[in-house]
Amino acid sequence: MRRGSIAFWFGAVVFLAVALALTQTLQNEYPFFAGYVILQFIVLSVAWTILGGYAGYVNFGTNAFFGVGVYTAVLLVQVFQAPLVVQILTAAAVGSLLGLGVGLLTLRMRGIFFSIATIALAIIIETSITNWRFVGGAAGIQLQRPPVTAPFDSYVKLLFFVQAVLVVIAVAVTRFIQNSRIGRGLQALRDDELAAECMGVPTLRLKLLACVISGALISAGGAPAAMYLQYANPDTAFDLNYSISVLAMSLIGGTAHWIGPVLGAILLGTTQQFLQVTISSEVNVLVLGIMLVVFVIAAPRGIIGLVARVAGKGGRA
Repeated sequence: MRRGSIAFWFGAVVFLAVALALTQTLQNEYPFFAGYVILQFIVLSVAWTILGGYAGYVNFGTNAFFGVGVYTAVLLVQVFQAPLVVQILTAAAVGSLLGLGVGLLTLRMRGIFFSIATIALAIIIETSITNWRFVGGAAGIQLQRPPVTAPFDSYVKLLFFVQAVLVVIAVAVTRFIQNSRIGRGLQALRDDELAAECMGVPTLRLKLLACVISGALISAGGAPAAMYLQYANPDTAFDLNYSISVLAMSLIGGTAHWIGPVLGAILLGTTQQFLQVTISSEVNVLVLGIMLVVFVIAAPRGIIGLVARVAGKGGRA
């Protein structure tokens, strides 16, 4: 095992240990409400990068996969009273199938045409859920949380830790893809798809795989949101702000490396939570837009590109 892998898994264990320790020591539940949202955005941003960053297929349908994860959990609770783990695993399976469907339907689409297709997908699924009364329809549905189990004394703390585990899984998968043949193939596809095909890169197969993995992780990250809010309705589950926020977080952090979306999600997620408490949630989109414009102009490769550029100048000096 390489040193980088040892360091990564050591850091992952420390991260989970700290998350668990916080749930046992902090009594105020607000940090877990806010922390859950930030961790959720890390999962979504890292998962988005597999297709939108490595492969270069900009996906505006994050809200579709997120909403599918939410309503998969709702359906399982309604029918089977399924536990949270089953909800997440089933949401991942459904998200992967949806990703496969998206990939098959858009195999030959590139650029803006692929992005438009993902937006249309979100609209179609949201409309279907809006007219499905069993899961609440347009009015939404109220959910009752099950009793919490040890070692957690509240369900919010449990959800916080579960989302922390999902962060580790999402980052581990994305990191593996980046350092594997899959990642190199996706990057070749992003740089020049036609040239990659001429060199023997299985571009269509790689695109399908990226859609499946990205879709599975996004839907899995959305599944706990039903119990987090104790309520689900199409407007919130399929909110376009998820797609916009995740796109901005990934671009601001940088899509060339898995650490970029993590940094972008932490920066923007923390900023949004702070603004929501101190000013208003309505200014979140404004701040998001301003930060995105600033980074696109000043640091088009994101935070990691800016750091690399500064470090390079420092080295030459």
